[in-house]
Amino acid sequence: MMKTHWKGLTTGNSRTALIKKNVLASFFIKAWSALVQLALVPLTLSCLGVYENGVWLTISSVLLWIDNLDIGLGNGLRNKLAVCMAQDDTAKAREMVSSTLAMLIGIIVPVLCVLIALELLGDTYSVFNVDSQRVSNLTTVVVAATILVGATFVFKFLGNFYMGLQLPAVNNLMGSLGSTLILIGTYIVYLQGSHSMLLIALIDTGAPLVVYLICYPITFMGKYKALRPSIKFVSMGAARELFSLGIKFFLLQIPGVVLFFTSNILISHLFTPEMVTPYQIAHRYFALTMTLFTIICVPFWTATTDAYARKDYAWIRHANKILNIIMLSILALITLMTVLSGFVYDIWIQGQAFVPFSITLISAIYQFIILLSMRYSFVLNGIGVLRLQLILTITASVVYIPLALYFGRMTHDINSLLIVMCAVNLPGLIVNYIQYQKIVKGKATGIWLK
Repeated sequence: MMKTHWKGLTTGNSRTALIKKNVLASFFIKAWSALVQLALVPLTLSCLGVYENGVWLTISSVLLWIDNLDIGLGNGLRNKLAVCMAQDDTAKAREMVSSTLAMLIGIIVPVLCVLIALELLGDTYSVFNVDSQRVSNLTTVVVAATILVGATFVFKFLGNFYMGLQLPAVNNLMGSLGSTLILIGTYIVYLQGSHSMLLIALIDTGAPLVVYLICYPITFMGKYKALRPSIKFVSMGAARELFSLGIKFFLLQIPGVVLFFTSNILISHLFTPEMVTPYQIAHRYFALTMTLFTIICVPFWTATTDAYARKDYAWIRHANKILNIIMLSILALITLMTVLSGFVYDIWIQGQAFVPFSITLISAIYQFIILLSMRYSFVLNGIGVLRLQLILTITASVVYIPLALYFGRMTHDINSLLIVMCAVNLPGLIVNYIQYQKIVKGKATGIWLK
């Protein structure tokens, strides 16, 4: 049955048809998820207030480090699984799935032990620059959230599993269900009149785990039973393959994590936790364009891997034209959102927080730089051409913190941090564009093909 399903993907037309189906399904799923995320912002603000909301947002951004400790295994599985299924090698695919799960467990268990020990023995109030008079149970919140995020770390590989099967809509559905559970839980807290950060933390970090725990048996006891993880299929060879590819994706993820994680921390320390809230409101606002972008463009990643493995270069060139049209549409949307931002904030936040237009404008520019860079990197990632991206992303992550600290202290203005975020990402965008053009035109040689 598995072979029959994948033999249907041996042509460009069927590959494109699968993309269209996933984009259509993802559109409705992600649209709902985006509405949920928008509703959560004022609802959480009502539950916690500006100060505690800023504290929780900062803690959440720190926990993103755990989410990215998989050393790129998720994306490695995504690419390797796509190749295995394109070659109808179900046995190899099961090795990849089993080895990924085993490695994730091996990574997270010692990491959780160390983190929890540090959180219990250290001073979390100093780390997050939090007033103990305003938040009484910060350490409990951090420890509980860390445990739940650590458990989710293991089971979230299901999303990469489905993306490797060119079914990103299923991954989007799991994410949307998790967000919906968070909204329901937060609304219950709101109705109770509770202002407990601990409850909000448990809901935010526990809801996605519940969804993955339900979906795991549904996935591997049903249609994909032939790919069910088993200790018998854990392979050192497969683990080495996943690690060699995954570590590259891990290094590529570092700048995004560094920017998101350190920005909240830097804002909290250089200014106050309250300032994290308007920054995150603008970020959430323009994250709608990221949602739209991923709905349409994520399927191109695995489809490009499939096309490249089959040497279907005509399909890749055709996809390039589609992606150009998509990016022009997204630029128009970001421009419109920027113009209407004040009106939207009034309706959305209802005066619970103030977002300066300068933060909105720079956030819009930053978002487009990231999306345009991803437009090219998605295809480069699918092909497996990563070296130049690695060099530039590592450089960006290294220079960001000292530059942000310098300009933040010199100007005492949050906008300086956002401008630095834009600046450190521009070189990556330029090089991604040049490399992409060389590959599509068949003129790439040397490092441009590595």
